[in-house]
Amino acid sequence: MRFLSEEDSAALITEQLAYDAVRTALIAAVADDTTTFPALPAHGSRPHNRFTLKSAAASDIAGVKIGSYWPDNTTGPRHNSTILLLDQNTGRIAAVVEAAKVNAYRTAAADAVAADTLALQSASTLTIFGTGHQAYYECTALAKIRPLTTIHVVARTATHGETLVTQLTKAGLPATLTPAEEAVRAADIIVTATTARTPLFDATWVTPGTHVASMGSDAKGKQELPPALLTTADLYCDLPTQSTTIGEFQHAKTTNTITALGNVLTGKAKGRQSQDTITVFDSSGLALQDLYIATTLLAKT
Repeated sequence: MRFLSEEDSAALITEQLAYDAVRTALIAAVADDTTTFPALPAHGSRPHNRFTLKSAAASDIAGVKIGSYWPDNTTGPRHNSTILLLDQNTGRIAAVVEAAKVNAYRTAAADAVAADTLALQSASTLTIFGTGHQAYYECTALAKIRPLTTIHVVARTATHGETLVTQLTKAGLPATLTPAEEAVRAADIIVTATTARTPLFDATWVTPGTHVASMGSDAKGKQELPPALLTTADLYCDLPTQSTTIGEFQHAKTTNTITALGNVLTGKAKGRQSQDTITVFDSSGLALQDLYIATTLLAKT
C-alpha cells in the first residue's frame, strides 16, 4: 500500500494539476461504465464533528473519499480529506492520500473548469460570497482562466472580509469589500462558497451574461442561490443525480434541463447559448475528482 502524507500532497499540488485532473474526472463521470454512488453523511463520537463518504468506480479506477469537518480542531485544518484507492484486482487498499490542501485546489478547479467552459470570454469582474478557507482558492483558480480586474468580496462579518481582501491583494489580485447587491449587479462571474441554508442574494440583481457557481451546497438543506434564478438560467452541474439530491439543484423547482458539464466538455451537449444567457453551475463535489487527483499526485512521486 502506498501512502502520501498531507505534507507531501500539499507540496505536489498545483492549480494546473488540479484543473487537468478534475476536467478528466468530469468527463469520466458521464461515461457509460462509470458509477457514482450516493454520498453517505456520518458523524464522529460527538455529533457536531461531521464526515461524508463519497465513492465511485470508473473503467480504470475505484475508491472512496472521506471528507471531514471538525469545527473545534485547533491543531490544524478543520476541514480534512482522505482518499483511498482500491486495487481493482484484489479489493485491497492500493493507496491512501491525505488531501486537506489538495481538496481546496480540487474544489476550486471544478469551478475553474466550469467558468472556462461557460463564462463569457470577456469576463473580468468576480464576486465571491464567503470568506472561509475555500474562498481564497476559488479566486486564485478563476484568476488563472480569466483576466480578473476586480474581485468583490461579500462578507457576513466585515473583519473576515477584510482579511480575505488582504490575502487576495498580497497575491496580486485586486479585491475590495462590497455590499451584496452592488457586488452582484457588477459581476461577470459570481461564486458562492458558504455554508448557507437560505439564498444569499436576489435573482433580479443578476445581470444578463453572468456566470454563477454554487460551491457550498453539498448536503441536504444547504442552499446558496435564489430559486427564481434557477427557473430562468441555463443549469449545469458536475452530476445531475447528485446535484438534485444534495447539491444546489435540490431546490430547482423547474422543468429546465440540468446538464452535466462532462457532456459539454465532450461536445454531447451545448454550453452557453448567447452573450445574454445566465449560466449556473452547481458543484456538489464528485468522488471521481478526488480519485483522479490522487492518482495524478501518486504518479509524480
